[in-house]
Amino acid sequence: MSAPVPVTLFIPCLVDSFAPDVGKALVRIFDQLDIPLAYPLDQTCCGQPAYNAGYRNEARTAADRFIDIFESAEAIVCPSGSCVHMVRDHYLELFKDDTGRRKRARAIADKTFEFTEYLVDVLQITDLGARYDGRVTYHESCHLNYGLKISAQPRQLIQAVAGCELVEMEEADRCCGFGGSFSVKYPEISIAMLDDKVDRIVASGADTVIGCDLGCLLNISGRVSRRQLPIKVLHIAQLLSGQGTSL
Repeated sequence: MSAPVPVTLFIPCLVDSFAPDVGKALVRIFDQLDIPLAYPLDQTCCGQPAYNAGYRNEARTAADRFIDIFESAEAIVCPSGSCVHMVRDHYLELFKDDTGRRKRARAIADKTFEFTEYLVDVLQITDLGARYDGRVTYHESCHLNYGLKISAQPRQLIQAVAGCELVEMEEADRCCGFGGSFSVKYPEISIAMLDDKVDRIVASGADTVIGCDLGCLLNISGRVSRRQLPIKVLHIAQLLSGQGTSL
């Protein structure tokens, strides 16, 4: 049996700044699987906020830096669908008029994976031996579901967790209203969308909501807290690593 490919962790800004336990959960999981890990200490933002705000030159600067830092990696794994979507899709657009840089961007895109995608599709692993006693529902984040077409993989991993009952909420794929700067520019619309999402979580009867993107989860967690609802909010890495402390 060949040795596992070393994984280089790409930890998004929100995880690094607001929920480092999610990054630690990834480390625990890959350690459990005996997969060698690397973490470039000089990694920074992938450029997604600048890109979404229309600052293409600034986004290209961030993308250039990302490519320089991660180019030597064999496999890049990230616990965020939106950041992976940025690297896979938008880097190619940023460098569409530069053949050399586009080629480098393509090479990076081909070896960058969202966490659940890497476990299920690459490693062919769905059961990590985790346990969580409770009823959970799954929120589909937009970039992960619509951009990367990743939907079944998180559910397969959740369903394999001992003691865990997965109950589907209505319209699990409806946006939670975060959308990065959208929630800042259009707070009234964002909050209305968020309340719809939280109402569906409550109606599912779940005591825990699971997701794969921290932006969505922090948004949901904040509203759950303000509405004083007894619902835990977890990133899927926390669930799978056995560290069930709510965000």
